[in-house]
This record gives sequence, structure tokens and C-alpha cells, in this order.
Amino acid sequence: MFREMRRKKQLLSAEESIEILNSGTSGVLGVYGNDGYPYTVPLSYIYHNSKLYFHIAKEGHKLDAIKNCDKVSFCVISKDEIVPQEFTTYFKSVIVFGRARIIEDDNEKMRAITLLGEKYSPNVPGLSNEIEQSFNRLHMIELNIEHMTGKAAIELIRKKEDSE
Repeated sequence: MFREMRRKKQLLSAEESIEILNSGTSGVLGVYGNDGYPYTVPLSYIYHNSKLYFHIAKEGHKLDAIKNCDKVSFCVISKDEIVPQEFTTYFKSVIVFGRARIIEDDNEKMRAITLLGEKYSPNVPGLSNEIEQSFNRLHMIELNIEHMTGKAAIELIRKKEDSE
């Protein structure tokens, strides 16, 4: 169902891909948008228990697209270093494909938004008040990952191999 990566030497392990998801601070969500055009949007997220979670407004393009088609992709870039003298970019990234679900259960929604809040505002006073105030104004989305591919620049792969 999902394509194999063409440049297999650049494939990151599942562990390396998960580390990128865990350490990333933003990613780009891709959905099936209006009139068949892809719609991509950057957003904050949390990776937890092999799933991604993010929040969206109670109305808007993302919500309409997810309701229309739950198949989505999500990309996180952890390294993006232009190396002009080598005519290349040293990069590391992960792309996941899966199905997005609007969390309907309030307890589950609270767990997800709390995880998200703790990632971006750890130990910050007032987090629970902020969550409580915004709780009814947003949806939490769970992305169930069906396929994940991590990739790095061949130069980074070679450097890693040389150091081992």
C-alpha cells in the first residue's frame, strides 16, 4: 500500500525516526483539501504511545478536510543545514501517514491536550487554567500512524558509518 523509499541507504531506523518525532517542535500536516488540492499547514504536536496529537479550531480548513477524508500525512524536519560548498543540504526528516480522528471523549481529550501543553510549557504556572479556558474552543486530533519513513542526507549516513 505504501511505497518503499527509493534511496534505501538513506533510510533511518524506526528508533531514529521516533527520536525525531519526540524531539521535534513543529511539523507540517498534509490533508486532502478543497477541490482535490493538497492543503498543508505547520503546527505543534506531541508524539505519545506511537500516535501524534495536535489541536485545531472548532471550525476551519483543517477540520473540514479531516471530516471529509481522514487520511493524512505529517512531516517533521529535524535538520536542515545548507552546505553551499558541497552543493547540498544535510537534512533529517520523518514523514508519517495515517488516519486522523477527532477525539470526542472529554477525558481522552483532556489527557491529549495536557500532554501537548506539558511538552511546550513544562512546569509553567497557569497551564491547567489555560487548558481549562481553551478546552471548549478546540478539538484535539489523534493521528494513528500507519506508515513512517525517516530519511537523512547521504553525507550524514556516510559520516555515521565512518565513525562506527
